[in-house]
Amino acid sequence: MPAQPRSGCAINAAVEVLGDNWSLIVLRDIIFGNRRHFRELLTHNDEGIASNMLASRLRKLIDEGLLTKAEAARGQRAQYTLTEAGIQTLPVMVALGTWGMTHRETSPELTIRSRIMADDSRLVAGLVDELRETHLGVPRPNPDEPRSSERLQAAYEAEISGS
Repeated sequence: MPAQPRSGCAINAAVEVLGDNWSLIVLRDIIFGNRRHFRELLTHNDEGIASNMLASRLRKLIDEGLLTKAEAARGQRAQYTLTEAGIQTLPVMVALGTWGMTHRETSPELTIRSRIMADDSRLVAGLVDELRETHLGVPRPNPDEPRSSERLQAAYEAEISGS
């Protein structure tokens, strides 16, 4: 059950869940990196999260209703799955990425995807649909259309190659 926020302010309620140094980074790695197991999240994290911090943030994200954790049989890895609330952090991350690339020093190669998503709201909506399909089993509304993740990757590769 999510914790009761300190006040009724919507911004405060969001910051209490997402405003620490690691929660959005963990969600970013699940959303954009499709890292769904503890070891993947730990070893493929560019910011160098410590294992105890990762465990703490995963527990918090589960408690707050942004993730679920599948029970794993002995010797198997537990898998983390986004809930609808977790999926809905994608537009928040796009907005934060836009703010970050506008007001902070960032590396061009790590900003390309943020810029592409900031310029294409349909792409972001399509990515949300893909996350629902992957994590919740909800089919994409237009399964015959190209996947937004593939469109994002193609735009990224075109930008990297200078096309």
